Amino acid sequence: MMILSIGRHLPPNRLGQDEAITFARDQFGSHFKDIDRLLPAFQSAEIDSRYFAMPVEWYKGGPTFEEKNEKYITLSVDYASKAILDCLENSYYLESKVDCSEVDAIFFISTTGISTPSIEARLMNVLPFSSHTKRIPIWGLGCAGGAAGLSRAHDYCLAHPEETVIVVNVELCSLTFQHGDYSKSNLIGTALFADGTSCVLLCGNNSPLLKRSKLACLPVIRTTYSTLMKDSEDVMGWDVSNQGLHVVFSKSIPSIVSKWLEPNVKEFLTLNNVENIDYFIAHPGGTKVLAAYEEALGMDRSKTANSRSVLREFGNMSSVTVIFVLDLFLREECTVGATGLMAALGPGFCSELLLLEWEEVRTA
Repeated sequence: MMILSIGRHLPPNRLGQDEAITFARDQFGSHFKDIDRLLPAFQSAEIDSRYFAMPVEWYKGGPTFEEKNEKYITLSVDYASKAILDCLENSYYLESKVDCSEVDAIFFISTTGISTPSIEARLMNVLPFSSHTKRIPIWGLGCAGGAAGLSRAHDYCLAHPEETVIVVNVELCSLTFQHGDYSKSNLIGTALFADGTSCVLLCGNNSPLLKRSKLACLPVIRTTYSTLMKDSEDVMGWDVSNQGLHVVFSKSIPSIVSKWLEPNVKEFLTLNNVENIDYFIAHPGGTKVLAAYEEALGMDRSKTANSRSVLREFGNMSSVTVIFVLDLFLREECTVGATGLMAALGPGFCSELLLLEWEEVRTA
């Protein structure tokens, strides 16, 4: 299965990290005696800017869970529509655009709001998809959702090699900000998380849309590996209250990456007889997590340069972030035969790994 195109969309409200520090001081300052000791977490996050669904003043007003979720639904449809069109009409990747009616299935990935019917059903009412397009909504994977969505799309295309699918990720993390929650998890989440949307177009090996590729070389997903750490629900996720979704973000995550991920990755690579990885497409959960990746896998910082670049410019957009990293790799000079490891961690606690190999695009 080949990754054919990627589309992106960002919300209109850009916030510099200095502005985020001012916001955090206003929101948390009166409840932390040591606020000046905690705020350096914003600088150590190595984030310069982030994008948010609403102006910063809106979050200060303490909107209700209902108000936030209404924004999630309407804005998810708006942003996802734009990301889908950016993907299907992307002149960097495609010789000619792909019509929505040519898409056989939509995988919709999100964790930052609730909607029934799910968002992809609403998208089918605003974009000209076939009424027979298959819908596969996946909720609750958090930061692992970007990699996991591609993994599940890979499984689908193995069963339907003539078909074409899109994986749409929408994460509006800012809408989960809890006004009046003075926990350190909420403060750290305020330092890291952001909003964004992505769409990936994937083709089975026999899809006629492969001939639309403008690039001579694209990644093929060779195999995937999903792993769950048992009894680890308290590492990452949501606590749900009448006020909405409260972030659970354990300080043990970097040490878990160092100790648990290394044997997991090495087992995956050994099973597939891979000794060296050319490209490391890592979800940048934070600088400490990236440093733990480097330590655990014996990599230098050059391997995580693209992940750090995305984190610096956009922050942690949960499942969307690793797709932005992949897009950055695809816009560089990748070579035929090169191998890539995509990795993301999320609630469960879990990891999702994909082995990619760059191949010449078949146009016949």
